[in-house]
Formats: sequence, C-alpha cells, structure tokens
Amino acid sequence: MQLQKATDTAKRSYNDACGAAHALDLAGERWALLVIRELIFGPKRFSDLRADLPGISANVLTQRLEGLEAAGVLLRRRFPPPAATQVYELTPWGYEAEPIFVALGRWAARSPAHDPTLPLSAVSLMLSFRTMFDATRADGFKARVGFRLPRDGFVARAAKGRLRIRREEPREADVDALLAGPPPAVAAAAYGGVPLDQLETDGLLGLTGDRALAARFLSLFLLPPKAVAAPGVAD
Repeated sequence: MQLQKATDTAKRSYNDACGAAHALDLAGERWALLVIRELIFGPKRFSDLRADLPGISANVLTQRLEGLEAAGVLLRRRFPPPAATQVYELTPWGYEAEPIFVALGRWAARSPAHDPTLPLSAVSLMLSFRTMFDATRADGFKARVGFRLPRDGFVARAAKGRLRIRREEPREADVDALLAGPPPAVAAAAYGGVPLDQLETDGLLGLTGDRALAARFLSLFLLPPKAVAAPGVAD
C-alpha cells in the first residue's frame, strides 16, 4: 500500500523545477485551491468548508485537506472546551497565497465565458472586493460596512484610499451600515448595478444604517473590461 501511494504521488508530480510547476504539485488537484481560498479569512470547520464548496464530496474534501496539511499549507487545531471544535487553518506560508487569488480573479473576470450567476461563497465575495477595489474612487471616503452573510460575518473598513476586510460578526453599533443577505444579492448591487431598494423590496437583502454610504461603498468596485477574442476564434 505504501509503495502504491508513493507511485501515485510521483505520477502527479510535474517533475519540473519551475516554481509554477511546483505550486501545481502542491495545490493543483481539483478543489485544492478552492479549499485554500475558503480559509483566506481564517479557520473553518469541516462542515463549513463543505457548505461553502458546492459539489465537493466529504471524501474528496478529506483528501484535499490531508494533502494540503502534508504540504505545510494548512494545519488542524482544536479549540478548547466548551467549543471543543476542530478547525482547519492556513499556516503563515499558506496565507501568503492570497495574491494568487487576487491575480487569478482579476484575470478570469475578463473572460467572456465567466458566468457570475454560478454559486458564490461569502469568502469569494470578500476576495472580489479586495481584488476589484478602486482606490481612486475611494479617495476621501471613509466608512465601516458590515456584512451578515449566511454562516459568516465580515466588516469592511475603507479609509485613506485603502480597504481592509476582517471576518468578524458585525454589530450595528460599530458600523455605519449593515448589509444582510446572500453573497449573490450583494454582488448584484456591487457589480450588477441593481439598486439596493429593489433588492430590499424583493426580499433579497436587508440594510440598516446609512443608506447613501452603503451605496457609495458598493460603487468602489469595478470589474475589468472583457477580453476580446482573436479574429477567427469561435465563441
């Protein structure tokens, strides 16, 4: 059995000294990068990872977690009582992967084939904000906006042309505006131009606090222009 495992691992390797090839050796298996993505804002339980990765099986998730742990990308730890919950968390080196997702997200958003109507996790939405933040639009703007999303909470702070986002439970008293609802509804307001009042009327989004500030905040994120296919390339 050990010999078989060693053989399988060798077959998966690109046997290439290029850093990009080694990165794919580490995280190139299907779902591996998305597991890392879901941990960018902090530790999660196994059940939460499954819920935020539609389509992944428990068996595959277990394999990816074990592989990433063996590679030193993440680790397991258990919270002390009364929680006594096991979570998965990126190592300091694992957290250094965030720029990869920023670059990939910006590049892929230019694809004419990108379908924004597919499932979107809370972490994906917050990473998109970090990716698409337009510092020039945020010049002179200061705000604290909370997001109460299914199974997750975040607080975004915009100030001095910079954006910081933390995974934490937002409290109305501590933020200027609080948005509550599923990630696709928030994305529709930020990227799709859907008015906040329409989303509220449709029961897709809840908003408390400064409405004008919330709308201004959601206008700070710009999608890059779509790439143009080369002449003669079929759609």
